[in-house]
Amino acid sequence: MQTAIPCTMMRGGTSRGPYFLATDLPDDWATQEQVLLAAMGSPNRQQIDGIGGGTSLTSKAAILSRSSHPQADVDYLFAQVGIDRLYVDIAPSCGNILAGVGPFAIDAGLVEATEDETIVRVRNVNTDKLIEVRVKTPNGQVEYEGDTRIDGVEGTAAPVLLNFLDVAGSKTGSLLPTGNVVDIIEGVPVSCIDAAVPMVLIAAHSLGKTGAESKTELDSDTDLLARIEKIRVAASWKMGLGDAKGKVVPKVALVSAPRHGGTLTSRYFVPDNCHASHAVTGAICVSSSILLPGSVSASLAGQVETNDLIRLEHPSGQIDIMLDAVSTAEGVEIRRAGVVRTARMLFRGELYVPSSIWTGNHSKAS
Repeated sequence: MQTAIPCTMMRGGTSRGPYFLATDLPDDWATQEQVLLAAMGSPNRQQIDGIGGGTSLTSKAAILSRSSHPQADVDYLFAQVGIDRLYVDIAPSCGNILAGVGPFAIDAGLVEATEDETIVRVRNVNTDKLIEVRVKTPNGQVEYEGDTRIDGVEGTAAPVLLNFLDVAGSKTGSLLPTGNVVDIIEGVPVSCIDAAVPMVLIAAHSLGKTGAESKTELDSDTDLLARIEKIRVAASWKMGLGDAKGKVVPKVALVSAPRHGGTLTSRYFVPDNCHASHAVTGAICVSSSILLPGSVSASLAGQVETNDLIRLEHPSGQIDIMLDAVSTAEGVEIRRAGVVRTARMLFRGELYVPSSIWTGNHSKAS
């Protein structure tokens, strides 16, 4: 016997995963976690017994429900599903998967489409932050096809504009959780920043790298990965996040000077391997760090004004971030961060998990 669960598989930005309505999943988190693991086919490096793709970018899920927040239409819970271990992390958010939240919410009937463009107000449950998502809806229907191209995805699609509100202190409550722009951790200068996601930023040259290395080169350097992890774990304690072992936050980025006309080069870790392109929330954090005088990023990016378009070069190209920021007596206030992504519905139907994990809750509305 198996349990059927309504599911929509979507590409959001440079990530992919199943999107669920919360009403179609178990009420308790312990069972919900087991359902997500079974759905993805974990723990298995190939996720052969599920719909996961065997990478951190394709082992993700989104869970949506109507929001009770006065300024939001829907609640969005992001889940990073472990691949070769039984673990689901809901501490961070994901801006790429978020790109599919607006279209899914409209198609699922959580939000009524308006003519030409629909604004979906999203509360990210992971961080309790608000995001304004603008979706193209000509004739009152989600438009997936278009001319917008993002690096890391083949072809073009309709643009989805994500406006992140009040990004500072997503998990720690402070843009600078250690109180310093630069800390020395394990003998290495780092900047610990929390904007959309807590991060540890390291100048690539501090670890003997140029910063232009490919994902394959970085992932194969086991000594580098071990050193990054040691710094990350130590930084997590200083940031008030506790023991980071086995968890995905804080994230890490190796930053270096731009090489292709951008603002800065970033190699983003997730955290035990390099991202094939770049996380959206990570791009917001790295971009925010550039505006902080004295940070490891600012010294590599050169002069950037508070409202300049910031272009981060990554292994697959670049990602553009527009920050609405103002200078203050304390430094800088990041009021809003905007980024354009695309999304596409891949399939919609029923996903099956063994009934030994969950028999379903037939008393709930489907």
